[in-house]
Amino acid sequence: MTVTDHLSTIAAPMVNQSDLPFRRLVRRYGTSLAYTQMLLPERLLSDQDYLEFHLRDLGSESDRPVVVQLCGNDPQLVVEAGKKVQGACDAIGVWALDLNLGCPQEAARDAHYGAYLLGQKDWPLVESIVSAMSHSFTVPVSTKIRLCQPVSATLDFAQRLEAAGSAWLALHARTVSARRRRQGAADLEQVKRLKENLTIPVVSNGNVRTWEDVENNRAYTEADGIMVGEILLANPCLFANETPDPVLISLEYLELCREHPGAATLQTVQTHVRHFVDHRCGRRPWFNKFRVALNNCRTVDDIDHLLRLKVQRWRGLEPLAPDAQGSDESTETSDYEDGRDGPEDAMSALSLLE
Repeated sequence: MTVTDHLSTIAAPMVNQSDLPFRRLVRRYGTSLAYTQMLLPERLLSDQDYLEFHLRDLGSESDRPVVVQLCGNDPQLVVEAGKKVQGACDAIGVWALDLNLGCPQEAARDAHYGAYLLGQKDWPLVESIVSAMSHSFTVPVSTKIRLCQPVSATLDFAQRLEAAGSAWLALHARTVSARRRRQGAADLEQVKRLKENLTIPVVSNGNVRTWEDVENNRAYTEADGIMVGEILLANPCLFANETPDPVLISLEYLELCREHPGAATLQTVQTHVRHFVDHRCGRRPWFNKFRVALNNCRTVDDIDHLLRLKVQRWRGLEPLAPDAQGSDESTETSDYEDGRDGPEDAMSALSLLE
């Protein structure tokens, strides 16, 4: 099998949130392919600590297939950085390199990369980068883009990327905005248009909040895969059509962090746990108190203790023993035990939707 055989359900690259423990977590619940966060070529080449941190356990047996995402506007620099990563993972298995042409953040604008290379004046530069990558690596090269201005130009750009050697293309069907990344609904008609006109696989990114949205998106666009970003942070079980208990899924993530010490920073771990709990409990009276307590944690064990004892108590549930991983009974009775929390949880979930 090749990496293009794994495009069905994809965890998008997310800044400081696409860590190895999280990638492993979402794989357990229906994710077929995961991306690393966007990596900076110049730092991969000049900062040994940065390189070693992002290579840690990359492409291990439990983290396949994985796509390493690069950004940049210098073909030689991107290729040299890609070779650094490729060399560390060459014998591991199915993975790929991706050029990010969709990042809307202000840092991308200031350094002129990501979505700020979508303008037609930069198309020759982008084509040269993709071509250089596709001819330099032994693994596939893909691209992730947003809509061009005008939107009708997106197909032309995508066809140029295909001709330059992109093995597949992911389209986040919104135009670029640094301050409002998800302004308005994604234009899935443009994804459908790419699918009808390209010969390479097309991945649809946008307008997904629930499993039903995944199915509807696929049915309408006929895309080869559906990519989801921030909604997976709230519900890492989305692709399994499940809504997990927030404490139990947090503890499962912490256990993966213990299996891969140092693969995620403490701040990253705290952010993941906050998202998990916010998804179901963000409107509870105690949630702000939980956020303060979480920010005061100094280790993974501190977070574990907070979840098993205080959060359970705040939810009106029995504490979980230190060696407990949860049970079917605790999951069944967790948030709906007394019938009071269902509407609150629904509103909490809505508050996180893109």
